[in-house]
Amino acid sequence: MADLRLILDTDIGTDVDDALALALALLSPEVRLEAVTVVYGDVDLRARMVLKLLRLAGRSDIPVARGIGQPLLRNRPVYWAGHEGQGLLTGEDYDRPLPEGHAVDLIIERVMANPGEITLVPIGPLTNIAAAIIREPRIVSRLRRVVLMGGVLRTGPRFDLPLAEHNIRSDPEAASVVFSAGLPLTMVGLDVTTQVRITRSDCARINAVGTPFHQAIADQVLRYLHLRRRDWTYLHDPLALATAIDPTFVATRALRIRVETRGDLTTGMTLAELPTDEAPATAEAAIAVDSDRFHRFFLERLLRPLPPRD
Repeated sequence: MADLRLILDTDIGTDVDDALALALALLSPEVRLEAVTVVYGDVDLRARMVLKLLRLAGRSDIPVARGIGQPLLRNRPVYWAGHEGQGLLTGEDYDRPLPEGHAVDLIIERVMANPGEITLVPIGPLTNIAAAIIREPRIVSRLRRVVLMGGVLRTGPRFDLPLAEHNIRSDPEAASVVFSAGLPLTMVGLDVTTQVRITRSDCARINAVGTPFHQAIADQVLRYLHLRRRDWTYLHDPLALATAIDPTFVATRALRIRVETRGDLTTGMTLAELPTDEAPATAEAAIAVDSDRFHRFFLERLLRPLPPRD
């Protein structure tokens, strides 16, 4: 019985981890996927990718809405790799009409109508979420929880990690709004997501399930591995989704997170401080992950057949 009512906000298409997070949500019996909203760049194309995967999964009942394509202040270029949609979308998909309605409106409507029930999982830049907070501040107290993939603390000797993570760097002003809003927020950042991977052999097992949905997911992974010229990729977004299902996959610490918006070298950094009475914590930040247990969970879910529909 699904007991986790979830909205997934995604920039699907650039890194394959968004598609894998969507698959994990669809194949997890605990999850009732209330809606999928898309953000950043060509949101029409991203919406078409979501709609195609939902059709292949037999889940055209799930609402999809297009959100904001530009950063909140429209002051930064949008990163667009150029391979988005390849191997998944066909001419027929481009001919289908896109759903009406805006992502920000849909997020607000679902949260306000279901106080304390909706978990929001943003796995792209935080533009839609910031705009929803600005438009309807009451959603902050109506959300059950927010689990986002984004940010980096560089805990321990992690000098291999960038100063700023892509989702936050793409719209740091929006991220600043989100982190300062007082949300019940968990941040799943690069410190932990770079410790979990999917490999070519994992992909072969997913493909072997044999449904068009599983084969499409496996094909998208393989295409991304070819693009990156390696035999594995990180499971950034699926770890955030899994943390929404089972918070014990990660260990967290309550921290005060601030987002740098103006540094020449540091824009998009998530700066962490120990909270005080005068400056309380703004997030539970993931600092460690049970990689083996998460990987077993992820594969077990991705290898499941699609659940029957009524």
